[in-house]
Amino acid sequence: MEDALIISKFADEQTREEAFGYLLKKYQQKIYWHVRRMVIDHDDADDVVQDVFIKVWRNLGKFREDSQLYTWLYRIATNECITFLNKKKQKQNVSLDDDSSAYLADTLTEGSYFNGDAAQMKLQQALLTLPEKQRLVFNMKYFEDLKYEEISDILGTSVGALKASYHLAVKKIENFFVTHD
Repeated sequence: MEDALIISKFADEQTREEAFGYLLKKYQQKIYWHVRRMVIDHDDADDVVQDVFIKVWRNLGKFREDSQLYTWLYRIATNECITFLNKKKQKQNVSLDDDSSAYLADTLTEGSYFNGDAAQMKLQQALLTLPEKQRLVFNMKYFEDLKYEEISDILGTSVGALKASYHLAVKKIENFFVTHD
């Protein structure tokens, strides 16, 4: 179902739940993996995704359609991830200025984030060394294959800054692979 039709049906009280069901079917898995790559843990990702779709339910009627629906959803999901990670850092007494993601790395190695091979594990470990913004940009560009313009809409950052963040992230990941061989 097209996004415009979902939005139109959501505006009608009688078809609101049906429209939301279509929205979930179309976007829930994409949003889940976007969130999961940031928060790592499956249970945490489920909680954040639930919060995302609660916000979507409450605010979809106010969606102005000045951006695409999926960029609006990704923006909500990204903000929820950042809020969640900041709360998690505060609970674990990690400085908000500290880009160290040791607590996420522990989750990665202890949990069942994926059943991939050693190279995939190494990539995930390298990603966790990146600052949150670079990790977000890398995930959206590399895993989700979003265009810089789309990422710009989601993060509210210039395309030039995003290209620089992605380039830095790639260099740091390459460095990680060289130094952890």
